[in-house]
Amino acid sequence: MTAVISATGLWTPPNSITNTELVASFNAYVERYNAEYATEIAAGARQALQPSSVAFIEKASGIKHRYALDKEGSLDVNRMVPRIPQRPHEQISLMAEVSVKAAKQALERAGRDPADVGAVICSCSSLQRPYPALAIEVQNELGASGFGYDMNVACSSATFAIQNATDIIRAGHARSVLVVNPELCTGHLNFRDRDTHFIFGDAAVAILVEHVDMAPPGAWTILGTRLKTVFSNNIRNDFGFLNRGDEAHRDDPDKLITQQGRKVFKEVIPLVAEMIIEQMATMDLKPSDMRRLWLHQANSNMNRLIAERVLGHEASQDEAPTVLDVYGNTAGAGSIIAFHHHNADLKAGDKGLICSFGAGYSAGSIFVQKAG
Repeated sequence: MTAVISATGLWTPPNSITNTELVASFNAYVERYNAEYATEIAAGARQALQPSSVAFIEKASGIKHRYALDKEGSLDVNRMVPRIPQRPHEQISLMAEVSVKAAKQALERAGRDPADVGAVICSCSSLQRPYPALAIEVQNELGASGFGYDMNVACSSATFAIQNATDIIRAGHARSVLVVNPELCTGHLNFRDRDTHFIFGDAAVAILVEHVDMAPPGAWTILGTRLKTVFSNNIRNDFGFLNRGDEAHRDDPDKLITQQGRKVFKEVIPLVAEMIIEQMATMDLKPSDMRRLWLHQANSNMNRLIAERVLGHEASQDEAPTVLDVYGNTAGAGSIIAFHHHNADLKAGDKGLICSFGAGYSAGSIFVQKAG
């Protein structure tokens, strides 16, 4: 391969929400709902809502905490939606702003000037708007050259974009490609849904992918990449511009994220593990060659089982570090946050895997090696 990961950057909101705070808000809503519809519930015409608990959340997901763009609005039982005022067109958009913050950190860590960047890819699970592309806005704000475009591959967005960046470099269209992955997930989270209200947090990451000739000290050589998709309705979000044409269903729950967690758990684990194992065989890599796995941070139980299938034994925190407990599920950013926080201790020649997976189904794997 001709590409390296030169640096990463991370932005997180200043606000954080603990499970205790989230459960208190949700249970207050449940109590109010069940009281309001008590007659219908008693008659069997409506189903009562069930309260949540900290123990339930931690057992189901491993999540203990998450960062949130707006804590007050999300926890307000009268609202339960983050309060995000619309900005005038003359002001930088919110997703572009947080992307730029993460990007500047990545550029600084690589010792790179924004003008050196020849392409920008904005890839995330939910885009703020269809056009103009957020990537072009980021490109403009940074003063980067070349071109930019947006992508959406749900929770696999960052790894799919790294594959795209690698292809751009291999084809000679640019020598330095900035991937930004702004994940403001609480904006499409249903805080009134017991099965999903605790899952997501907000963050933005940036990954600087460059030609090997530009590699700074400590860069990671990209050894191989693989992408895979299999259609499934088990994770879905039907929000889109066509919704305005059907007022009867415009605000239905499926216009936020919905998922059938048990089906996802059962189907995604073998899909991802088999993809990784097959790619390792193609690259003549053995489990013992893998110094570290930076997996998608969606569910601690899923990661434990995937890592066990890949490595052949239960992975330690050192082998497959977790950031899920602190950040929650940050969609496409999760595996990159794990990589960002847990790669500096590896030595030259050490190999690892960045892997993400999610709705679609989609999965992307990036095998890397610490350069000398």
